[in-house]
Amino acid sequence: MANPSPPRVRLANLPTPIEPMPRLSAALGGPLLWIKRDDLTGLAGGGNKARKLEYLVAAAQSHGARTLMTAGAAQSNHCRQTAAAAAHFGFDCLLVLAGEAPEQVNGNLLLDHLLGAGLLWAGDRAVEAALQEAFDQAWADGRRPYLIPVGGSNAVGAAGYVQAMAEFMQQDQPVDRVVIAGSSGGTLAGMLVGAAVHGYQGMITAIRVGKYEQTEPANLARLVYETANLFGAEVDLSALHYSVVNDYLGPGYGVVTDAEREAIRLFARTEGILLDPVYTGRAAAGMLDLIRKGEIGAGERVLFWHTGGAPALYAYSEELLR
Repeated sequence: MANPSPPRVRLANLPTPIEPMPRLSAALGGPLLWIKRDDLTGLAGGGNKARKLEYLVAAAQSHGARTLMTAGAAQSNHCRQTAAAAAHFGFDCLLVLAGEAPEQVNGNLLLDHLLGAGLLWAGDRAVEAALQEAFDQAWADGRRPYLIPVGGSNAVGAAGYVQAMAEFMQQDQPVDRVVIAGSSGGTLAGMLVGAAVHGYQGMITAIRVGKYEQTEPANLARLVYETANLFGAEVDLSALHYSVVNDYLGPGYGVVTDAEREAIRLFARTEGILLDPVYTGRAAAGMLDLIRKGEIGAGERVLFWHTGGAPALYAYSEELLR
């Protein structure tokens, strides 16, 4: 790299392992499948946001912040891990959550409470607008907040997955394709920059789990450019092998269907691996369908990148047991 990496603290248990999935591969009749276990990063249940928060917390420290603020759904993995990072480094934490407070406190929301985060509910307002309003109020109150976008998906957060691709390449597991869940765009943008910088030549397939504007082509290109700039790199997006798959959005974000139920059970019963109902469950369901349709070939070597989220399973018991 032309320039040093951005400032970073250490939060995640790295490197996360790459494991073969021979029983799942056999059940599908190929391809050869592996899994990258970012569900094992630690930090209050693990997940991909720990990598992003290593850079976001370092930025907050450099700004002299005292409070970390972010937003998401009631069962947001990102909010849960932000609350954990705040507790670990002695920040206050304010989370703006979509909608109204539910009757039951479970899953990630329970962990938010245990981690000591302050919770603000957006009600009928857009969560981003509610976050900005809360940030302005926290600043006026002298709480010195640092605003982290939904999903931690800005260039600073995406830096975590530039580093993750370096880690992946050092593990020397040759694969033809990496499959990930695509949501707020930061993980994908970081992986694309990391692929360019560290020389990964295979395909990166992001299966969208929700209609986030950040994964629209122009917005993704902008985030890739901004992330590459942090590392002093130039990335030609047109030269990279990647696809953003829009075919598995289903009835909406966080709505569990038979496809997610099947994928979660298949991973659990063949490999003992727990997926979450919103992100990895939907991405795995999409991957299974692409394999069955032959769009992912039986002779390919495929890595499913597990981004975590298992605590959300406990909030979806009724949907999962149908």
